[in-house]
Amino acid sequence: MRLKPLRNYVVVRRAKEEERTSGGIIIPDTAREKPVQGEILAVGPGARSDAGDIIPMDVKVGDRILLGKWSGTEVKIEGEDLLLVLESDILGVVEGASKSARKAA
Repeated sequence: MRLKPLRNYVVVRRAKEEERTSGGIIIPDTAREKPVQGEILAVGPGARSDAGDIIPMDVKVGDRILLGKWSGTEVKIEGEDLLLVLESDILGVVEGASKSARKAA
Protein backbone atom coordinates (compact mmCIF):
# COMPACT_ATOMS: atom_id res chain seq x y z
CA MET A 1 0.00 0.00 0.00
CA ARG A 2 1.24 3.48 -0.80
CA LEU A 3 -0.54 5.31 2.01
CA LYS A 4 1.35 5.87 5.26
CA PRO A 5 -0.81 7.51 7.94
CA LEU A 6 0.61 10.31 10.08
CA ARG A 7 0.32 10.90 13.84
CA ASN A 8 -2.44 8.80 15.42
CA TYR A 9 -4.30 7.90 12.21
CA VAL A 10 -4.93 4.36 10.98
CA VAL A 11 -5.96 3.05 7.55
CA VAL A 12 -8.91 0.66 7.70
CA ARG A 13 -10.60 -1.63 5.18
CA ARG A 14 -14.26 -2.02 6.08
CA ALA A 15 -15.51 -5.59 6.50
CA LYS A 16 -17.81 -6.95 3.79
CA GLU A 17 -21.48 -6.97 4.73
CA GLU A 18 -23.88 -9.73 3.82
CA GLU A 19 -25.81 -9.11 0.61
CA ARG A 20 -28.76 -11.24 1.70
CA THR A 21 -30.89 -11.38 4.80
CA SER A 22 -31.33 -14.63 6.70
CA GLY A 23 -34.63 -15.06 4.79
CA GLY A 24 -32.82 -14.86 1.43
CA ILE A 25 -33.83 -11.32 0.45
CA ILE A 26 -31.10 -9.52 -1.52
CA ILE A 27 -30.24 -6.10 -0.09
CA PRO A 28 -29.21 -3.48 -2.69
CA ASP A 29 -26.07 -1.37 -2.08
CA THR A 30 -28.11 1.78 -1.53
CA ALA A 31 -30.11 0.20 1.31
CA ARG A 32 -27.18 -1.40 3.14
CA GLU A 33 -25.73 0.21 6.24
CA LYS A 34 -21.99 0.83 6.39
CA PRO A 35 -20.17 -1.94 8.23
CA VAL A 36 -18.97 -1.09 11.72
CA GLN A 37 -16.10 -3.58 11.64
CA GLY A 38 -12.86 -3.31 9.73
CA GLU A 39 -9.28 -4.49 9.47
CA ILE A 40 -6.33 -2.18 10.08
CA LEU A 41 -3.99 -2.00 7.07
CA ALA A 42 -1.54 0.69 8.27
CA VAL A 43 -0.84 2.55 11.52
CA GLY A 44 0.78 5.93 12.11
CA PRO A 45 3.60 6.38 14.66
CA GLY A 46 1.34 7.87 17.33
CA ALA A 47 0.32 11.26 18.70
CA ARG A 48 2.73 13.62 20.42
CA SER A 49 2.33 14.58 24.06
CA ASP A 50 2.69 18.17 25.28
CA ALA A 51 6.31 17.34 26.14
CA GLY A 52 6.96 16.24 22.55
CA ASP A 53 7.16 12.50 23.27
CA ILE A 54 5.42 10.08 20.91
CA ILE A 55 2.53 8.21 22.55
CA PRO A 56 2.55 4.67 21.06
CA MET A 57 -0.59 3.34 19.36
CA ASP A 58 -2.76 0.73 21.11
CA VAL A 59 -3.67 -0.96 17.80
CA LYS A 60 -1.54 -2.68 15.18
CA VAL A 61 -1.75 -3.79 11.56
CA GLY A 62 -4.07 -6.78 11.19
CA ASP A 63 -6.31 -5.95 14.17
CA ARG A 64 -10.06 -6.30 13.58
CA ILE A 65 -11.75 -3.24 15.05
CA LEU A 66 -15.17 -1.75 15.75
CA LEU A 67 -15.92 1.76 14.48
CA GLY A 68 -18.73 4.25 14.82
CA LYS A 69 -21.01 4.33 11.75
CA TRP A 70 -19.83 7.78 10.66
CA SER A 71 -16.19 7.57 11.79
CA GLY A 72 -13.26 8.53 9.61
CA THR A 73 -12.69 9.93 6.14
CA GLU A 74 -13.29 7.77 3.08
CA VAL A 75 -10.45 7.66 0.54
CA LYS A 76 -9.87 5.66 -2.63
CA ILE A 77 -6.32 4.30 -2.98
CA GLU A 78 -5.32 2.08 -5.92
CA GLY A 79 -9.01 1.50 -6.71
CA GLU A 80 -9.88 0.34 -3.19
CA ASP A 81 -12.23 2.20 -0.84
CA LEU A 82 -10.47 2.70 2.49
CA LEU A 83 -11.05 4.71 5.63
CA LEU A 84 -8.67 7.05 7.50
CA VAL A 85 -9.61 7.00 11.17
CA LEU A 86 -8.19 8.61 14.30
CA GLU A 87 -7.20 6.06 16.92
CA SER A 88 -9.57 7.77 19.35
CA ASP A 89 -12.51 6.98 17.00
CA ILE A 90 -11.89 3.23 17.32
CA LEU A 91 -14.41 1.77 19.75
CA GLY A 92 -12.66 -1.52 20.38
CA VAL A 93 -10.57 -4.40 19.08
CA VAL A 94 -12.28 -7.72 18.35
CA GLU A 95 -10.21 -10.23 20.33
CA GLY A 96 -8.90 -13.30 18.53
CA ALA A 97 -9.75 -11.94 15.08
CA SER A 98 -6.44 -10.42 13.97
CA LYS A 99 -4.54 -11.88 11.02
CA SER A 100 -1.64 -12.86 13.24
CA ALA A 101 -4.00 -14.74 15.55
CA ARG A 102 -5.61 -16.55 12.59
CA LYS A 103 -2.21 -17.53 11.16
CA ALA A 104 -1.05 -18.91 14.51
CA ALA A 105 -4.15 -21.12 14.79
